[in-house]
Amino acid sequence: MAKKIKQIAIYGKGGIGKSTTTSNISAALSKQGYKVLQFGCDPKSDSTNTLRGGDYIPTVLDTLREKNSVKAQDVLFRGFNGIYCVEAGGPAPGVGCAGRGIITAVQLFKQQRVFEELDLDYVIYDVLGDVVCGGFAVPIREGIAEHVFTVSSSDFMSVYASNNLFKGIQKYSKSGGALLGGIIANSINSPYAKDIVDDFARVTNTKIMEYVPRSITVTQSELHGKTTIENAPNSEQAKIYNRLATKINEHVESRTPSPLGVQELRDWASQWADKLLDLEKGALLTQTVGNL
Repeated sequence: MAKKIKQIAIYGKGGIGKSTTTSNISAALSKQGYKVLQFGCDPKSDSTNTLRGGDYIPTVLDTLREKNSVKAQDVLFRGFNGIYCVEAGGPAPGVGCAGRGIITAVQLFKQQRVFEELDLDYVIYDVLGDVVCGGFAVPIREGIAEHVFTVSSSDFMSVYASNNLFKGIQKYSKSGGALLGGIIANSINSPYAKDIVDDFARVTNTKIMEYVPRSITVTQSELHGKTTIENAPNSEQAKIYNRLATKINEHVESRTPSPLGVQELRDWASQWADKLLDLEKGALLTQTVGNL
């Protein structure tokens, strides 16, 4: 009987730390003894950079533009600790759909049965989550990914992108699409930020997988072209990524989220805006009294 490959998709708004998180999860899982392939699905094609010392690799779409026929091995590269790296790529600027690279790349690897030949334990798709496009929905819509996780901070646009993702998961769940594993709360450095993402998880019927603080260790590591797992394996940040990877490895049951409607999301955000204003006023009052 063939080994079951665990395929997961990690979505998130551009700039939220999605690729940083994904690459550190891949690195942590590989150090735990698993064979991992990271599938970059962002048109910027920079998902796997820190797994390869800062190097960019040829994308599937770029290679197809140069050749009539492409073998998966032509666009498959090795990175840190033997991790396989693939970048789907995107169309030429201003031409075509940005999601086309995902569709083409997934079809190529599926047709050539690459995942089975490599005897993988994990395929991790790193997917841009703030673009509503059929291509970016492929890992969810076609049930390719078994579990979906979203990287979100407490910022409204990040929450907004996650809520849109939840709508897509809810829609495709009725036809065999992937379900939601939970939220990876990123850049959580204050109690109010934690409270906001906790409440968002509550009202959308999901859960927090891990709280990941913003850390200078991550910045230093990426300036070296490496993941935190590779560059600072004994750091507190590396411990958090290792803990997150373990939780994902042990995760078995995902669910259909309950996304908020447009007005519901606006009302929810407004309530939190008022709470933060009250907190700020309270802090200023305390500071004033303390200075008397």
